[in-house]
Amino acid sequence: MESTLHKIRFEYKNFGPSEKKVADYILKNEQEVTSLSISELAQLSGSTAATIVRFSRKLGFEGFTDMRIGLAGEMISTSSISSKITKDDSCFEIFNKRINDISVSLWNTESVLDPKQLNLAANTIMKANRIVIFGLGNSAAIAQDAAHKFLRLGLNAQACCDNHMQAIIASHLDRQSVAIGISHSGASTDIIEALQLSKIGNAKTICITNFANSPIVRNSDICLFTKSDETNHSVLAMSSRIAQLAIFDSIYTFIVLNANKASINAIYNTETALKSKKSN
Repeated sequence: MESTLHKIRFEYKNFGPSEKKVADYILKNEQEVTSLSISELAQLSGSTAATIVRFSRKLGFEGFTDMRIGLAGEMISTSSISSKITKDDSCFEIFNKRINDISVSLWNTESVLDPKQLNLAANTIMKANRIVIFGLGNSAAIAQDAAHKFLRLGLNAQACCDNHMQAIIASHLDRQSVAIGISHSGASTDIIEALQLSKIGNAKTICITNFANSPIVRNSDICLFTKSDETNHSVLAMSSRIAQLAIFDSIYTFIVLNANKASINAIYNTETALKSKKSN
């Protein structure tokens, strides 16, 4: 069943200015919203009760109460034990808590990831003549892993993790190319610029981000959302990175299962070439 948060993210571009205020507040304070009255939400979001009712009905609910109940049910289904890490925790206890955080992140990502957009992304990548994945900082490793996967399939894939090279490469992409931008915040100016430059040559643009109302979304033809609430201890944003990796792994597997004869041969050639790198 499609989650309320996913509906909000997907319909965001169709909301009016007042409705976007409601959407922004709910997306940033989803747990708090379940205990608010309609008047409290109106005051906190800078909207009106009438706007909230209209907003709820656009999402398919009878009204605010119905939406709040639905949202509360989703919060319960994805809730978990506290994973707050303390100084007294052993390394193994920290490991268990991090595993819990990652599990919750994956389940939450499932609730906001649009199946149609994911399927469209997989088919677009599979048919592209050239694939470039843009990532900086923490996202660079994800871009490199994705390129590695696609290269094994015989696809013309490249990870670009230098902002100057991103601008250069993006400026040469065409309508047979796919540009993928990875940004957890959706606000990385260099990644956004790379997608903007890619669109000049009519390349298809895909983004992977955590935030539906971020600038990267406005520059992407296909949007794939994760949902990961990183803690102060998550310096490397591990939960969001695992969610991003899972998305790329799903696309890779889809292409393997739906590959044409040339792709199947490429997979065989890859495995054959790697045999000599392994000891018997």
